[in-house]
Amino acid sequence: MSEIAAKASAKAPAKAPTRPRRRLIASRLVPYLLLQALIVIVTILGIRLLQPNDPEDYAVSDFSAREDGWTRPVTLPHFTSSRYSLADPPIYTATFTFRSGDAASGWSVYLPRFSNAVEVAVNGVVVLDSRRDANANRPDRNTPQIAVIPASLLREGANEITVQLFVWGPLKGFLDTVYVGPDAALRPAYETRTLLFVTLPVVFSAWQAILAVILSIMWLMRRHEPVYGVLAAAMMLGVVQAFAPPPAPPATVSRLAAVLLASAPIESALIVVFGVLFFGWRWPRYGTLLFVPGVLVFVVGLIGGPPLPRILFLVLGIPTVGLCLVLMACVTATAVVRRQDAASFTIGCAVTIVLVCWVQDMLTVLDIVGNDRIFVSRLSYSAMLVAIGAGLTWRFARALNQVDSFAGQLVTRVREAEERLKASFAREEERARAAALANERTRLMRDLHDGLGGQLVSIVALSERGSAGASITDAARAALKDLRLVIDSMDDIGGDLMLALGSWRERATAQLRPHDITLDWRVATPQGLPLHPELRPWHVIQIVRILDEAVTNAVKHAQARRIAVTIDTFDAGQGPYGVISVTDDGGGFALAGNGEAAGAGQTARGLRNMKSRAARCGAVLDLTSDSSGTRVRLKLPQRFPDSDMAAG
Repeated sequence: MSEIAAKASAKAPAKAPTRPRRRLIASRLVPYLLLQALIVIVTILGIRLLQPNDPEDYAVSDFSAREDGWTRPVTLPHFTSSRYSLADPPIYTATFTFRSGDAASGWSVYLPRFSNAVEVAVNGVVVLDSRRDANANRPDRNTPQIAVIPASLLREGANEITVQLFVWGPLKGFLDTVYVGPDAALRPAYETRTLLFVTLPVVFSAWQAILAVILSIMWLMRRHEPVYGVLAAAMMLGVVQAFAPPPAPPATVSRLAAVLLASAPIESALIVVFGVLFFGWRWPRYGTLLFVPGVLVFVVGLIGGPPLPRILFLVLGIPTVGLCLVLMACVTATAVVRRQDAASFTIGCAVTIVLVCWVQDMLTVLDIVGNDRIFVSRLSYSAMLVAIGAGLTWRFARALNQVDSFAGQLVTRVREAEERLKASFAREEERARAAALANERTRLMRDLHDGLGGQLVSIVALSERGSAGASITDAARAALKDLRLVIDSMDDIGGDLMLALGSWRERATAQLRPHDITLDWRVATPQGLPLHPELRPWHVIQIVRILDEAVTNAVKHAQARRIAVTIDTFDAGQGPYGVISVTDDGGGFALAGNGEAAGAGQTARGLRNMKSRAARCGAVLDLTSDSSGTRVRLKLPQRFPDSDMAAG
């Protein structure tokens, strides 16, 4: 017992969530079904109340019918007993009374409904043959016929009217009440029926054709949305069925008839596919079975002759259309429960109207509803397709408007972002300019402090000690030289280091002239050193001071008589780089194992400063010295660093 209670308690929470879901489904489905029931009632009343009224004062309904060798009195409307009667058609004979005083506007004979074709004769002369009108031979069109009776055929008093009814199945032949009277009295009823059952279907079919073209273009532009192509294909089939003239017997084999008959079930199956795809569901593989009846009717129509395709259409095609309508109603009901949007409600109501019209037609075909052979399924079906196509086109146009609106908003936002970005870029550029200026000021102050500041301190110290004027003069000249160096390095040389080296050459030549030392200047390559757009003034200062230090050491410590400066450009495969070499013919000096000057004197400190300056520029300083002289080799980088802290 405890285990059973535990299992029951374990199952109870699983069932609890289903109750709110069922309530939600019921709260959405019940109002929808009530709405559809109301639509069913309104549709039935509309079919009953909107039927056109015929002039009953001129009705001729008492006929004698000869069929299958038997003659009997009948009252119109009348259904024949035979479904196929082309060789021996039923003949209906009656009389009507003509008064010569009523002949002012001419008399006509008017037939509201019949199937499949009629031939009307007045006093033995044929005045109407519906087989000449292809549209009149289709029972689904409800096409009326009217013909003016020549005045020469009418006799005062009783006149005979004969109607031959040609039936080629598969439905029984049907003849509605015949009206004979003044044309002015009959013509309005004929025009009303023509408007409802001829003109209106043509208008719907024309709209359907236009929408099919529009939807086809939309599908070609948006291949990833097959719903447009499916609906366009369904509409095209409906247009073919509406405008293609049906063949009339005695044609033995008609491939066109097979196409027309097969289009209705295939068209209905395509509408179901459209509904499934429109509401965002995947089409199941077994759903292709819906197309089997239509394809079968088409194949049989191509192989066999009449009346086999018509019989097969009655057995397979019409039930398939009804099944598709029921499936479409279920699809829309499910969509209403899940989506609760206007599209599912609208399509569901349209499908309900078409389904009611189809049931009405089936009751007529099965003779359950007597004396009322008016087929309205095709008219309501075309109206439904037009409504769906118009709604889909409207949705597409609305989506385009939303895209345009979004594109406009996006352009505005992009412009605003661009303006903000420009302002931000201007601020950043101003900050970068201020930072660069601050860095340059800092470097300039450091250079002035390291060079000019030291020289001025020396001058002050010499003057305080009362040193000779020559020493103070030399110190002042050194300070002036350093100041000129700083000023010259601030010039914009466009990344061409050769311009700075040219100025340095003039100063070095002037410095060496009092010591009778020759400066040998050699440029190995015609273009000199490669251009460096990233070259900054502080790079130039470091390089020039390295060269100054090398020349000063050669003059003061090496006792050199000749100094050679060589400028080369090499390319190691990764880009060109320059090399500046300063060579003297002095006595040289001893080097320690690490490549620096031995001892801790002023020469050693100078060499360390030279290497430090080279590292700050990203360059490499190489020093060799022996009894034949000293060689300072400065290998420049392929790209100078942005920061003077490269030495680390």
